[in-house]
Amino acid sequence: MTSTPALHCTSASSPLEATAIERRELRGADVQIEIHFCGICHSDIHQAKDEWGGSIFPMVPGHEIAGIVTAVGPDVTRFAVGDRVGVGCMVDSCGECEQCLAGEEQYCSGPSVPTYNGTDYDGAPTYGGYSREIVVTERFVVRIPDALELDVAAPLLCAGITTYNPLKIWGAGPGKKVAVIGMGGLGHVAVKIAAAMGAEVTVLSQTDAKREDGLRFGASSYYATSDPATFKELRGSLDLILNTVSANLDLGKYLSLLKVDGTMVTVGAPSKPDMIHAFMLIGGRRRLAGSAIGGMPATQEMLDFCAEHDVAPEIELIDARAVNDAYGRVQNSDVRYRFVIDATTIGA
Repeated sequence: MTSTPALHCTSASSPLEATAIERRELRGADVQIEIHFCGICHSDIHQAKDEWGGSIFPMVPGHEIAGIVTAVGPDVTRFAVGDRVGVGCMVDSCGECEQCLAGEEQYCSGPSVPTYNGTDYDGAPTYGGYSREIVVTERFVVRIPDALELDVAAPLLCAGITTYNPLKIWGAGPGKKVAVIGMGGLGHVAVKIAAAMGAEVTVLSQTDAKREDGLRFGASSYYATSDPATFKELRGSLDLILNTVSANLDLGKYLSLLKVDGTMVTVGAPSKPDMIHAFMLIGGRRRLAGSAIGGMPATQEMLDFCAEHDVAPEIELIDARAVNDAYGRVQNSDVRYRFVIDATTIGA
């Protein structure tokens, strides 16, 4: 075991504070990574505050990890010391079930092992990327293309794959009208990716405050959902809606914007259940779907796509000492658009 500086919280009401954690010694298929950057995902806050229930303390959050390989186990074949790599929301899976064999490890029946706030197959707790170092089995490490800077690549390991996967699965592309609900950490990446895929993109945001940004990111139109005229004007016009917000919405209003056979996909995770009237689905043969992240093949594909199409999240780089303030700002929607921790400042 090796010790590394980290940030942890010891309860749902405690702030993040400096600590030291133990990382396992390298196993045969392990990759040791010096973490340079780690994004702050809203799910970090949900879990640190135990808003979804079942949080495990002490907790080291962080699943948007970018860094450099510093050592590899003797059985590693895909990575070498010095490689630019990333780690997302999973660090292991059974590798044997139908979903794992299909490259959909996020749905592993094992189940898959989360990067933090979970338990590894050996019974050890998992600690995330708010730390200086991590050790991960080779299957769950991805290569970051040279065209992506490490700091902007970090949020792609969650925000990027969470939005890329459903956009691809439900056919965002030329000739498709795609709307993105919310333009925060997830939503702004979704707008950029959908536009890069060739779709006609509409932003649906509460206010007009981010209109200029939305159009700059590639949207062709932008509507404030606080304006009742929005729902009249867009009724029955959209092929696909990607809901990125963590708040409960009036789903019926948004489903009414879909064409016949249109799909609304939820990737945000409210802490309370949503309500829906079945006739909103029946009346237009509409679909309401959900999507988790993506498997490891899709995650690498997403990174390569973003590098090829110059898709990069808008970030605010922060010192580790500013993390608690950043949490408050995320909860107040006061960030454009993703905080990224300079991991070299953890323990400094």
